[in-house]
Amino acid sequence: MATRKIVSMPGDGIGKVVLPESIRVLEAVGFDAEYIHADIGWDFWVQQGNPLPQRTIDLLTEHRLGLFGAITSKPKKEAAEELSPELQGKGFVYYSPIVGLRQIFNLDIIVRPCRSFPGNPLNFIRKSADGGWEEPMVDAVVFRQGTEGLYVGLEWTNPPDHVREALATHPKFKPFAHVPSPEMAISMRLFTLKATRRIVKAAFEYAEKFGYKSVTVCEKPNVLRETSGMMEDVAREVQKEHPSIQLWSTNIDAQMMWLTKNPEDYGVLVSGNMFGDIVSDGYAGLVGGLGFACSANIGDKVAVFEPTHGSAPKYEDLDPPIVNPIAMILSGAMLLDHVGEREKADRIRDAVAAVVQEGKVRTYDMLKLTGGPGVVEKGAATTFQVTDAILEKLG
Repeated sequence: MATRKIVSMPGDGIGKVVLPESIRVLEAVGFDAEYIHADIGWDFWVQQGNPLPQRTIDLLTEHRLGLFGAITSKPKKEAAEELSPELQGKGFVYYSPIVGLRQIFNLDIIVRPCRSFPGNPLNFIRKSADGGWEEPMVDAVVFRQGTEGLYVGLEWTNPPDHVREALATHPKFKPFAHVPSPEMAISMRLFTLKATRRIVKAAFEYAEKFGYKSVTVCEKPNVLRETSGMMEDVAREVQKEHPSIQLWSTNIDAQMMWLTKNPEDYGVLVSGNMFGDIVSDGYAGLVGGLGFACSANIGDKVAVFEPTHGSAPKYEDLDPPIVNPIAMILSGAMLLDHVGEREKADRIRDAVAAVVQEGKVRTYDMLKLTGGPGVVEKGAATTFQVTDAILEKLG
């Protein structure tokens, strides 16, 4: 009997393609686990009015570890229009299932490593002072608060009177006092001290454990004085517990500039939900794009591991499949880290690095081709060929 049970949630689009490839690699490296399929995603929204069925929540409650592929999310009106006719007009509201998982299981610590693989043609390069070119090695790890901020879901279109009355107690609402409610859409950004301290503490502990010299708070405290200010205040307190780690601070807009000027200067970054989403995608763009972007969603009891790319449904049915499975494979390695199988995780990362460095097997994105059914004839490797090459390096 397998020692662990992993809830496997392929989801939508290319999630169904890349997740099995990650499992192939986990099995090849000797990870002893049973994978239990769970339903999640757009089809279940359309057919049942719920993209995150209770049966999937029950499986994660029981087994506590999940591998997740990708989901399709659409704006409110589009989602409502695609709902099955018999479900329309019955009060069903689409809500992102991955956001739902984070809130249900308090998966408040999102970890997104963004590290260069030498030899990757998609790595960031810049001009050197002598007019030549240089390729800085990027090794940034973003800690993103996963359950609060703007993504908490406190929103209103045409806000009810009691919401307006509450907002009217703040002097900054005065310029909007005469705007009719039907002409208003409101989103609230919410930070709590407990969750903020937990993500900041996790960032400092990670930096100390893995030898990073700094933790950078990446927020906007000069404008968002209360919420970003809370994270800055907490970081100053937590830094006292880790005196060997420097505390830096950047505004999110400035950080997006700095990451294309001197990305190698930054180690661990910590942000609220939305800014962490932004800066992690920015760094992913420096190390190969979303085909290399893995992540962990970690709570007290449950953890879910996923690539940060979307479902790209236009590629789902291509035969052979052409999408890059590396982000999903690296997410599997993060699962191994989480359960104490670091040696196996390092073997996977080393195998990926060897394939990238060798350069013989490259998906269409690594060849800088436009995705489509003709890329294999142009020399692009299939999804399966990339996984096969990684398995070969594992020995």
